[in-house]
Amino acid sequence: MPPGPSPTADGPAARTGSVPVLGAPFHSGPKPPLYAPEPRELPSVREDPTAALTPDMVVDGAGYGPLTVRAASVRGDSHRYQGEPRQDSLAVVRLGAPGPDGLLLLAVADGVGSAARSHVGSQEACWLAAMELDAVSAELAETVRAGDQPGFAALVDTAVGRVATLLAHRARERGDDPAAYATTLRALLVPLDPRVRVRGFLAVGDGGTALLRAGEWNLSLTDPEHDGDGMIDTRTAALPHGYRARALLLAPALPGDVLVLCTDGLSTPLAGDAGMRDFLGSGWGRGAAPAPADFLWQLQYRVKSYDDDRTAVVLWEAGP
Repeated sequence: MPPGPSPTADGPAARTGSVPVLGAPFHSGPKPPLYAPEPRELPSVREDPTAALTPDMVVDGAGYGPLTVRAASVRGDSHRYQGEPRQDSLAVVRLGAPGPDGLLLLAVADGVGSAARSHVGSQEACWLAAMELDAVSAELAETVRAGDQPGFAALVDTAVGRVATLLAHRARERGDDPAAYATTLRALLVPLDPRVRVRGFLAVGDGGTALLRAGEWNLSLTDPEHDGDGMIDTRTAALPHGYRARALLLAPALPGDVLVLCTDGLSTPLAGDAGMRDFLGSGWGRGAAPAPADFLWQLQYRVKSYDDDRTAVVLWEAGP
């Protein structure tokens, strides 16, 4: 085995004698929230294995030609304090056969807080969505390429209906009430063909889809009624019972665009706090995606009173 790098190799750590660290996440206001910004107690495996084995946080990413993706999900302060699992989930998945006709699926799911098994429901919803959308990926890719809004919506509606049916079936197989798996689902379908700039969007329930373009935020890209002050609306549709998906084709992306898909743990403070918008706009709007660890740190920017799970999948379109 060849020797590893010498500890005396030239570099910032060697020159300063210390390894750089990011430290605690930044925050809005003069004082940080009272909760400590780090993982806390999890449920016991004996109480609930699925909860105990759900990581406090996850980070992911991908690069496909001019497209770069960063994704992260972090357990909220309230769930950490109460020893409850992270109820959010995410997926970054390639759909379809190899080649330029494939699609990138970017998805987030937010388990409903009052549903006892929603941490399972959100994970299952992402998994089932990937399977069901992959089964019709060629047809979906063609509707996006052609700008066929009705055709896209019909395919999405059928696929999401199957996700709802299968999610309820899995709950019953395990002896659970399907309502205990209640979760939202929000996704983008991104063609891997660089000539196709249209992106497909689908959602069941709340969350956020934001566009950062030339340093300016558009928070009402797919949810015009939510471009407000960050107040939380607890009335939301959720799988498996609420399975009618909103589906639309977004206007063509421009080089340099940053598209943010997130749960309301991010969309709500993003709408309500200018400090967060400025911080993330500066971190994400520089033209290049941050390294995965930097992205995770940036996503944890703290705003008082917003203590829900926070999940985001962010797409960078290569600049000119």
